[in-house]
Amino acid sequence: MPQSNSSALERVIVAKSQQVAGFPVRRVLPSRQRRRVGPWTFIDHMGPARLTPDRPMRVPPHPHLNLATVTYLFEGELVHRDSLGSCQSIQPGAINWMHAGRGVVHSETSPVPLTPAAEHLHGLQLWLALPREREESDPWFQHTPAVALPLLAFVGGEARVLIGEALGTKSPARVESPTLLIDVSLSAGARLDLPSSALELAAYVVSGRVAFEGTEAEPGHLLVFGSASAVLGRGELRALEESRVVLLGGAPLDGERFMFWNFVSSSRERLEEAKATWKQGPQPGTRFPPIPFDSGDFVPLPKNLA
Repeated sequence: MPQSNSSALERVIVAKSQQVAGFPVRRVLPSRQRRRVGPWTFIDHMGPARLTPDRPMRVPPHPHLNLATVTYLFEGELVHRDSLGSCQSIQPGAINWMHAGRGVVHSETSPVPLTPAAEHLHGLQLWLALPREREESDPWFQHTPAVALPLLAFVGGEARVLIGEALGTKSPARVESPTLLIDVSLSAGARLDLPSSALELAAYVVSGRVAFEGTEAEPGHLLVFGSASAVLGRGELRALEESRVVLLGGAPLDGERFMFWNFVSSSRERLEEAKATWKQGPQPGTRFPPIPFDSGDFVPLPKNLA
């Protein structure tokens, strides 16, 4: 693992490669080195993967509790459905935020029939823990198309502010606590001053190769920076070749969070309740009702988790 020699750089996390639903995924968070950055508690880097009509993407109905999910695509197309009745095509550059609150069920699948745009899948799946007072709130879903998100050009690159406020602009995406997510493209040699608007900040390398002072990072590396309150400015990220980086962070959580499978909560008892509720799958009148027009198979509660 690359080592940090900068006082402004806390650590470098290397994502673990695995298979999810038969497709290549890099698991970035949670890590033994760091459980979260700001409210972000889970990050999967999906693909790049080639899909075919006989091998599309299908993640059947599954539950979430006391968190919010974000799907962000670099390439491809997915269809989001949830127990609120939402049915939304997810395309590159858009933000799809699902606030699970007290409980929601959703699925994500390739469009049927498989469109040419959906044949190559590449993107991020992220979860955020909710503030304690919002954990048991009503669920909701918001889609923000790419054209509605601010895009900033600078020498050698551009940055799209997906969630939160930074670089002199603000995303219209709704948030429940101070949260930041920025998609940055850099040409070789370009430099980016890291924003100080987030108390906690990290940079995930999607492609290319970048450097922060004496530390280099490649795809699958998460650079976790020191607190903005402890460091006067965070310095700059430099692209050693054409690169794509996602900046993420926000305010620290208001206390410990516990995670089991798709559930993240401040209450262990609530996790146990959710596990018991999901054993029978989606059921009307529970935390996890069925998804309209997607009520067939579902992801069962795992018996054992490593």
